[in-house]
Amino acid sequence: MAYRRTAAVQERLDATRTRIVAAAHDLVARHGYAGCSIALVAEAAEVATGSVYRHFPDKGALFAEVFRTSTQREVDAVAAAAAEPGSVAARLSRAVETFAHRALASPRLAYALIAEPVDPGVEAERLTYRAAWTDLFAGLVADGLASGELPPQDPDVSAAAAVGAMAQALVVPLHHGGAEPHVVPELTAFITRSLGASS
Repeated sequence: MAYRRTAAVQERLDATRTRIVAAAHDLVARHGYAGCSIALVAEAAEVATGSVYRHFPDKGALFAEVFRTSTQREVDAVAAAAAEPGSVAARLSRAVETFAHRALASPRLAYALIAEPVDPGVEAERLTYRAAWTDLFAGLVADGLASGELPPQDPDVSAAAAVGAMAQALVVPLHHGGAEPHVVPELTAFITRSLGASS
């Protein structure tokens, strides 16, 4: 007869996994991907190293989960800002500002999510969420085309260019731990102008 976990055992396992991912997230936010190890995560989560490996086969799998959960929170926050009522120009501005301000509020984590060299499995997560960012901005561009607020353009190409510009404009400031006050408004103005949005 096959062993079946009880609900209590599954709850304990789930709680341990959640604690491990939270500990790894906090370490990435402080030290980046390169500054973390399974041993450090285990210590921070107050579990044995073997417990980490019971949930994740290697560092790449653990940090792919960290990237997945962290980036989804960022995508959700920007999507919520972009969904607020207003012109497409205002919604684009809110989306860019939210992206930039949240990144700059946690520069080490944002640098790890955007640009730090990582294992292939983690890089695959990064590409997945780069596509999610592009889809979000493509939706805004499509709204602008439908309303006549934006000039004719390919939403996917424009969105990919906007996402690339945002990441590139922030990567050096994030690496150095912050940005000059003018960076966010200038980046926002650049993106909205590039897409043809008028304030």
